[in-house]
Amino acid sequence: MKILVINCGSSSLKFQLIDSESEAVLGKGLCERIGIDGSVISFTPAGGDKIVKEEPMPDHNKAIALVIEALTDPATGVVKELSEIDAVGHRIVHGGEAFTKSVIIDDQVIRAIEEVSDLAPLHNPANLIGVRACEKAMPGVPMVAVFDTAFHQTMPEEAYLYGLPYRYYEQYKVRRYGFHGTSHAYVSARAAEIIGKPYDSLKTIVCHLGNGASVSAVKNGRCIDTSMGLTPLEGLIMGTRSGDIDPSVIDYISGKEHKDLKGVMTVLNKESGVYGLSGDISSDFRDLEAGYNKKDPGAIRAIHCFAYHVTKYVGAYAAAMNGVDCICFTAGVGENSPLVRKYVVERLGYLGAKLDEAANESRGKEVTISTPDSAVRIMVVPTNEELAIARDTAALVK
Repeated sequence: MKILVINCGSSSLKFQLIDSESEAVLGKGLCERIGIDGSVISFTPAGGDKIVKEEPMPDHNKAIALVIEALTDPATGVVKELSEIDAVGHRIVHGGEAFTKSVIIDDQVIRAIEEVSDLAPLHNPANLIGVRACEKAMPGVPMVAVFDTAFHQTMPEEAYLYGLPYRYYEQYKVRRYGFHGTSHAYVSARAAEIIGKPYDSLKTIVCHLGNGASVSAVKNGRCIDTSMGLTPLEGLIMGTRSGDIDPSVIDYISGKEHKDLKGVMTVLNKESGVYGLSGDISSDFRDLEAGYNKKDPGAIRAIHCFAYHVTKYVGAYAAAMNGVDCICFTAGVGENSPLVRKYVVERLGYLGAKLDEAANESRGKEVTISTPDSAVRIMVVPTNEELAIARDTAALVK
């Protein structure tokens, strides 16, 4: 069975065509900087060379069109026609409390996803664009929704409830949901395999750091807390999202700049994070690191603030689990930024964590970056959300 996995992020789109029997990747690619100048699509057919093409991608509709072109290209594609694809698995960010596991997509599922889209305004609409584009291009092909929120449904009440009147949870389900669950589940399980210990015996902190970023505490194979909340806006400073702020900031900025609530929320979601902190240099960490190396004060400020907040969450979750066995860095920044990892780990000496600076220079591959005498195992574990999505899709379609 050939399964196409579509993983739409806020400014990126990963895709893979996977043989579900062998779990071999037949072809994979990435659309980067969607909605940002300098958009690029890369595609690598199995056994072939990577093809990189600069192409404007003002939105996810254009990105999906380019994905289909890459897969079916007569010279470099991996299928002669789209009918060779048996199923499509879609990453869906927010399932609310309606979805605690993956499901086959139908009209009712789409409506339910739309109903909670206001909780993930940068993601759910993009995810559904992918669904609709694939449905149009491949009518009749089964599609599966795999939810970022599902893994975090094991959080205990004291972790997911806010300090608000309880009736808001009862009436409106206002609570922490958490996101990047597919990645956190895959990475924490893979870390146990690397270490060679049972998954249900470890205390693991996963730092999923990218344009969207979150940290999770995984104790004995179950998520007990995570940094994102009701929406992906809570938690860490991110690419364009503010992360944690005093709620009164909303009213204060509204008064100062004469913005309505929607206007302030746009600022928090799309104009803040490292983009805002850097003085609007970029939300892309590659641009920020280039600025950092040139001693640009905005880039330096943004990177230091980002890393500091990651460190705070790591410390909090070590306390929540009463210890930590391993800390994993993953996703675009976590896998590829030695600079950010160094700034995070250097403040964890109280945990007995020791960084191997030579190993830390590695990018994009599985590696232990702590020294042999470190009390905490620190690793880079590239995430594979696509394989996890393909597995769920195959299981449901079969």
